[in-house]
Amino acid sequence: MFSFFKKKPVEVVPVATPEIAAPVTIETIAPPADSMPASELKDPKNTEKTEISEAPRKSWMEKLKNGLRKTGSSIATVFTGTQIDDALYEELEAALLMSDAGVAATNHLLADLKRRVKDAKATEPSAVKALLAHALADLLAPLQKPLSIGEHKPTVMMIAGVNGAGKTTSIGKLTWHLSGQGASVLLAAADTFRAAAKEQLAVWATRNNVEIVSQDNADPAAVAFDAVTAGKARGRDVVMVDTAGRLPTQLHLMEEIAKIKRVITKADASAPHETLLVIDGNTGQNALAQVKAFDQSLQLTGLIITKLDGTAKGGVLAAVALWARERAEKQPELKPVAVYFIGVGEKLEDLETFDAKEFAQALIQ
Repeated sequence: MFSFFKKKPVEVVPVATPEIAAPVTIETIAPPADSMPASELKDPKNTEKTEISEAPRKSWMEKLKNGLRKTGSSIATVFTGTQIDDALYEELEAALLMSDAGVAATNHLLADLKRRVKDAKATEPSAVKALLAHALADLLAPLQKPLSIGEHKPTVMMIAGVNGAGKTTSIGKLTWHLSGQGASVLLAAADTFRAAAKEQLAVWATRNNVEIVSQDNADPAAVAFDAVTAGKARGRDVVMVDTAGRLPTQLHLMEEIAKIKRVITKADASAPHETLLVIDGNTGQNALAQVKAFDQSLQLTGLIITKLDGTAKGGVLAAVALWARERAEKQPELKPVAVYFIGVGEKLEDLETFDAKEFAQALIQ
């Protein structure tokens, strides 16, 4: 992982087209150095492939439980009875469907749960509840993968999502995570569709003390191209490209975002290395529809799930996990889709790495 070292002044290498915001002298927002054991700190001279480390999770589980309480409470009431019977499974089926787990994932979980109950010879509903948490954790486990930075320099990340999902805010929070671990980040304001998008991203760039590439009235693909070119010239570790929020039904806009990806590849043949979709956890099954549509156009590699605080639809991750499993079976040549981060609030530290077991325990409270 990246070590916590004081950043040196940025050396600006002239690039023909991008407009680069001047570095701002502010205190770098980062986790305290003593939050990680010394053995985890990395020598900045070491250029091996690295992974984003786990931030301190002291109060994270409580935040996650509180965020998923609306979803979890409806499931928890199923296990207040005294016997395991058909009525319990019927109530559980209804609760899972109400949580937006979807029909396929609900059927999968119920079949798996019944097998576990039989194998464990469980006789108490409380035991069934614990077995359900294990079944859900196993279903979600393939989604849990670390975000790797360092195999490519820069690692080019393309960020997509519909308006209102929290895309630009998530980019700002992710920049904080990366910068806090010593990674140098360059942002690209390729969301030229929304009037205030560039300004919003610029605020995050200033807050995180990173550079931003933007152009007035520019083609978004051109901005992305210039940003990747600038990131390579300046030796940045990460280039994050913010793209315009759009609905998957807006075919001309979906074609435009596919064009951005193609143009990024012209700037770096191996890029983008990560294609992430930000989805609002409150949208339930609509979130799954978004994942499928964006994956068809972009071949997604990861997801960021936002706004899980106070949602009654947290079960949608089960539907996403089942879809991801089927996708991996049908298209093994594609990089598997991971859930890299989930968000349960507005604070910087409220965006955290996804852990399948933690999520299952928080959901099945």
